[in-house]
Amino acid sequence: MTAALTGTRAQLPAQWPAALSPQCLEVIDMPTPYLVTDLDTVVDRLSAFTAALPGVLPCYAMKCNPSTEILATLRDHGAGFEVASLGELRMLERLGVDPAGVLFSNPVKAPGHIAAAYAAGLWRFSFDSANELRKIAAHAPGSAVYLRLLVDDTASSFPLSRKFGAEVPEARDLLVLARQLGLRPYGITFHVGSQCGNAAAWRHALGATGAIMADLLDDGIRLDMIDLGGGFPARYRADVPSIGEIGAMVLPALAELLPYRPGLLVAEPGRHLVAEAAVMAVGVIGREVRGGRNWLFADVGAYNGMMETIQVPTGWDYPIWSSVPGHGEVATLPFTITGPSCDSSDTMFHGVELPAGIDVGDVVYIGSDGAYTLSYASAFNGFAPPTPLFVGGGAGEPDLRELTDELVRSGTSGGH
Repeated sequence: MTAALTGTRAQLPAQWPAALSPQCLEVIDMPTPYLVTDLDTVVDRLSAFTAALPGVLPCYAMKCNPSTEILATLRDHGAGFEVASLGELRMLERLGVDPAGVLFSNPVKAPGHIAAAYAAGLWRFSFDSANELRKIAAHAPGSAVYLRLLVDDTASSFPLSRKFGAEVPEARDLLVLARQLGLRPYGITFHVGSQCGNAAAWRHALGATGAIMADLLDDGIRLDMIDLGGGFPARYRADVPSIGEIGAMVLPALAELLPYRPGLLVAEPGRHLVAEAAVMAVGVIGREVRGGRNWLFADVGAYNGMMETIQVPTGWDYPIWSSVPGHGEVATLPFTITGPSCDSSDTMFHGVELPAGIDVGDVVYIGSDGAYTLSYASAFNGFAPPTPLFVGGGAGEPDLRELTDELVRSGTSGGH
């Protein structure tokens, strides 16, 4: 295949942190693969989130990247946290996070996880069925529960409605049942799907939420919390709604579609806060031609750090750069990039334009790589996950203390 000259000089994407430019990463004297996270970018993303959604406390969905350094940075800057398991709660406890301020948002939980979390002081649990309510009543009596509502998530890259969510017509009866079981009907949450591409999805979900809240008033139930869930997108290569655009959709909806404003508004951003803060450095370990296509073999694949690239049928469009001198100005070729394992499905990218001369020993830099990389990674075939590295310390603290304190305080009138 003939190499093609790029028509104009390529530039790094705007969201690529300056501290993680290829020129900066070249000075790192350690073998690939490694994942470098700029903690200042994490703080900047948190600040932008709170500016776009004032009065909404971000409770970090730690499943997407539970690195201690990230958790500590978010803790120090006033964020709350959401967990899906007892193991995640224990990680937060080791960092000094009060379980009373943590949300347990997995709608289906192991009985032992409920009991242990309740014993630790966590008192708010998500649910989406009568069976889960009975389980919570048995293992966390008197605790507060918030209903996971089934909403339209078709605009997302990773829909979640196949697995979780109560139908709108059953929502009222479930919250009434919670009260009958001695639990505290506390709130409603929803999830518009991971990497949601439509800001209006939150407005539609809030419309359904508001109708349920109005019906519950006839039962003497006023909810204390609305949880906007996750789904807030990060920028890879394709355009996605900005957090400002989402805020401009959500804020009027809160005023227009809810019969009253609950005392606590939260959200569960994960990918949005950390994806764009990290870059993975991957070494080229082989170059071949297979079936007329150029292939690069890398020391990271889907199983040890890049699982999302094989989860979406259309692939995952990460911004990519290389260590080849003159990248962005020299002739390029399209490459298939595959991982180091013996599994042929361990192939991450197809048709990626890279310098035609790239070869063994060069480095490929994968941007926007801070979410669902390390947390998914295994040592399949004996290939270790990337080494995590961190730069920056986080300056410019968002004003979240009052909201975070309220997340803990709101349990004093009936919580555990």
